[in-house]
This record gives sequence, C-alpha cells and structure tokens, in this order.
Amino acid sequence: MKRCPKCNRVETENALMFCRVDGTRLITDSLTSDSTATAILHSAPVSGRTSTRSLQGTPSIAILPFANMSNDAEYEYFCDGLAEELLNALAKVENLKVAARTSAFSFKGSNTNVSEIGRVLNVNSVLEGSVRKSGDKLRITVQLINASDGYHLWSERYDRQMKDIFDVQDEITMAVVDALRVKLLGEDKAALLKRYTDNTEAYELYLKGRYFYNKYTAEDLQKGIEYFERAIKKEPEYAPAYAGIGFCYGALWYFGFFAPHEIMPKWRAVISRALEIDSDLADAHLSLASIHFYYEWNFTKAERSYQRAIVLNANSPDAHWRYGHFLAALERFEEAISEGRQALELDPLSLVTKFFMVRIYWFANRLDDALEQAQGMIEMEPSFPSAYVALGGVCLQKGLYEEAVKAYQQALTLHGFVGSALSYLGAVYGIMGKRDEAHNVLSQLLEMRKTQHVTAYRIACVYGGLGENDKAFEWLEKAVEEKNGEIVFLKREVEANIFDESIRQDPRFADLMRQVGLPQ
Repeated sequence: MKRCPKCNRVETENALMFCRVDGTRLITDSLTSDSTATAILHSAPVSGRTSTRSLQGTPSIAILPFANMSNDAEYEYFCDGLAEELLNALAKVENLKVAARTSAFSFKGSNTNVSEIGRVLNVNSVLEGSVRKSGDKLRITVQLINASDGYHLWSERYDRQMKDIFDVQDEITMAVVDALRVKLLGEDKAALLKRYTDNTEAYELYLKGRYFYNKYTAEDLQKGIEYFERAIKKEPEYAPAYAGIGFCYGALWYFGFFAPHEIMPKWRAVISRALEIDSDLADAHLSLASIHFYYEWNFTKAERSYQRAIVLNANSPDAHWRYGHFLAALERFEEAISEGRQALELDPLSLVTKFFMVRIYWFANRLDDALEQAQGMIEMEPSFPSAYVALGGVCLQKGLYEEAVKAYQQALTLHGFVGSALSYLGAVYGIMGKRDEAHNVLSQLLEMRKTQHVTAYRIACVYGGLGENDKAFEWLEKAVEEKNGEIVFLKREVEANIFDESIRQDPRFADLMRQVGLPQ
C-alpha cells in the first residue's frame, strides 16, 4: 500500500497509482514474489472501474510501454510488445487518433505526468499499464487516464494464463474504445479484433522480433529476422511476421548493409507471402511500396501501395512520411509537405520522422523550414548522426560550405550514415575547390567498396561535386545497373547543389532521367 504525498490518495487495488493533483504515477505492486504470484494469480478478471468523466474534443490516445513488474528483466520485450499490439489495433479505428510508437515510447521509464504527455503528444487520453509474468501466469493492470486532469476514465486488472493473452488484448481494446465513446462500424470492429495466430509461442517470438527491429541497428535487425523466422516455423500463416522480416530487409538494404541483388529476392518473397495470407496487411503494402519505388522505379505501383497502406492504417506515421518522401522525388511538393506534417502530428518526438521532414523541405527548397527541423533534431538528441547529415544538406544548398563540412564531419564522428555522410563531404570539398580533400574521400569510398556495400551513386556524388562530369556519369550509369535506390533523388540533389549545375545541360542527364522514369 502506498499513499501519495500530494493528494493523500491510497491505492491498494491496482498495480499503478496516479496522483489526483498532477497525474504523476507511483508504482506499487501487491505481487511481491514469484511464490506469492503463483498463489494469487487466477483465471478470472477483476471487475474494472469506468468513470463518468468525458474527454474534450476528438478522441485521441497515447499508449505507453507497460511497466515490467516481473523479477526477470528479460520480459521487457513482452511488456513493450503488448503495448505495441494494443497501439496497432487501436490505430485501425477510423475516428480515433493514436500517437505513434516512437513518440509514446519515448516516455518509457520517466515520471512525466500524464498532463504533460498529453500536451506534448497532443492527445486527450493516455493508456498505461503493468505486467507481471510468472511462468504461464499473467497479471496485467491497465489504466486509461484523462490527460487534462489525471483522473481515471477506466481501469482493469486481469489475472490470466498466457494462453488467454489474445482474449485479454481484445477485452482491453474494446474497453478503451467504449471508454473513449468511439463509434465502430461492423468492419472496424472486425479489423480491430482480427487475430493472426492463436499460438502463444509464435506470438512471443514475434514480439521479440519487433523488440529487436525497433532497436534499428544492423545486429538487432538480424536478430529481429531470426525471431520472426522462428515465429513462422511455429505458425506458417503468421502474416505480420513475414511483414516484419520485410521491414528488416528493407532497413538493412536502405542503410547500405547489403547490395540489392543480395536482399531483393528474399525481400520480395516474404512480402508476397504476407500479402498472399492477408491482402489487407498495411505493413506489407508499405514495404511493397518501397520495392516499387526504390528498386523497380515503378512510381505508379509505388503510389498505389503507399495510398493503400494509408487507407488501411491512417494512423501510421511511417506511411505518411514515406509517401511524402516519394512525392517530393516527383516534385509534388505541397502534397509531400502535407504528408510529412501528418507524420509529425502523429509522431512529434520521432527523430526519423523529423529527418525525412527535413528531406521533404530540402527538396522543396523550403530551406528555413528544413533548417528549423534539423536544428530541432540536434536539440532533441545531439548524438543523432542523421541530424547532422540533414543539417549538412541544408547548409550546402544555402551556400554555407564550411558549416556543411562541419556537419558532415560530426555525423562521421558519431558513426552514422558513413557512406552518405562521407560522399556528401567529398562533394562539398569538390564544390569548395578543395580537390585534394575530395579525392582523398574518393579513395576512402573506393577502398570501402572492396570489402562492403558502397553504392556507385555515392561515388558519383563526389565526382559531381568536383565537376568531373564524365566520371560522374560513368558511376551514375553503374548506379542504374546496380539498381541503387538513391538515384530516384538525383534531380533533387542536383538542384540542392550536390552535383555541379553543369551536369543538367549534358544530354546524358536527360537519358538517365528517362531510364529511372523521373520528371525532367
């Protein structure tokens, strides 16, 4: 039992307590040991409490990662995964705004009060919870809080077995929808309660795959693939696991860890299988859009897949910024900015979303807006290397060459985007007339290419900055042969001063545009 020093409230019924004054959460737990847990965990739920208080405005919610109350820290993947599964389910509700995972999970482990969380994420309710896992026994406690005043809208405790986890998820989801007074159509409810497996072993392996995917390093992406594959062995029809592998493959390819010919056949296969099992899986359509855009250069199919992903999950910030980035490449700038802003509204604390918003503004020649976003990233996380890559591009286009050099050097110091940061640095040196430094960068990139995947496009950029157009075209033609994804942004990067402006007057440039299918 614990008493709040601010509001004097005593909470003994639930595992989480919230101050009635400012919403600060105080964690306690009546399950103090595994032996006690085994004794008191039962299969029936404890009846919940629903408040008569109502929310102001359009229903919106942030789902925070659940607290791990188990003795084993290894169960963190399960707590994160359970919250993410609830988030993904509620994101399908058409009339409910759901804050994205990245932003909501940024509050993990903090004592930020719910009013502040609501303000930062622009939501009027917050869902928190805790999980205690003991063998096959589960205790899940959930609280839905009104962000404006910190009062409960609904709370529940579930004492169940692991085999009941899918029923618990459905019950929580429907209880939240009911408490927020969101009207559901028949199709909405079916989508909300859709299950991809009843196999709890496969489900736990899938959650582990998501856990490692979200860490977004090469090593963790590989681990994510391993867990997704193990989930599929347990449940061969597990469509989200196939889509999860696809996202891992896409990230490994996009960040330059594998060449297209190494990854693309595998990537295509898992996405095809995911859509074969479930043609309405939003994540699979989003992954397919990337294949159409970056690899096939089939922009009609890419747009169709991006739009389909958004229809299926309008609360997906990834779908909005990816579609915006695509539109920027096609010079549809107003649409691109609109999509980017929707992504930021859904995921305001995501560094990745901000990075691509910079790219969209940069390509649209909205340099002041791009600079503001880049500086905001650095203020939020000074050790985020991509922020300096973004800043370097803006400075380059503004003609602030020394500042661009410093930004790219900082990105390299932080070991992020090594190939692209080094390539852009070489291009800036070339533009500045520092030919020795530019050729030194070329030597580094060519040496790296012997032992790891460095795209031909990266080398072409340096030659472009040097104004050595014959060599630049030689490597751009290799980039087309290699299916380098970056080449879809060639025209935008020429206009952003990465390449010498004279390259556009060469007939070979128009020919490259035709091969890739880009507007001239």
